[in-house]
Amino acid sequence: MARTLSNMLPLGTTAPDFNLLNTRTEEYVHLNELKGDKGTVIAFICNHCPFVKHVNLEIAQMAKDYQAKGIGFIAISSNDVQNYPQDAPDLMKRTATEEGYTFPYLYDETQEVGKNYDAACTPDFYLFDTDLKLVYRGQLDDSRPGNGIPVTGKDLRKALDALLKNEKIDENQKPSIGCNIKWKG
Repeated sequence: MARTLSNMLPLGTTAPDFNLLNTRTEEYVHLNELKGDKGTVIAFICNHCPFVKHVNLEIAQMAKDYQAKGIGFIAISSNDVQNYPQDAPDLMKRTATEEGYTFPYLYDETQEVGKNYDAACTPDFYLFDTDLKLVYRGQLDDSRPGNGIPVTGKDLRKALDALLKNEKIDENQKPSIGCNIKWKG
């Protein structure tokens, strides 16, 4: 299992816009259509990564917990489906249903969006404020497949709670660790 770290996009970066296929509805959507009133989580994930599979239940639960509070959740897969067919859009739709996602799971066919966000691994998490300025990026929590630490989502939840309370978010943030994004060519 390859271990790739987040690139840690600079805090304050404006979320790059996109127009991507929502595999759940089979319609193209823009970031502004999906962003939350109080903030937006964008997670780069994929179907086959063991690091993503390890945290899927927490991602789904976290979305349910925070969507009602005005936080938008968006998942994006930028993987090369030619070489990794298990990440194809029809299988993304099935994964979203099986995992209980209550948020859009978008397909970045050209990989341009993944590159615009400087995404490096799956999972890779970004939290943006109401103005779509980056306030958190990095890990969900310290749990990894096989390390025995329970999946709690504590790092991202702490940032979400601070954002909702208009409190300063700790800038000392740990990168996520996961499988590298499967770039074309």
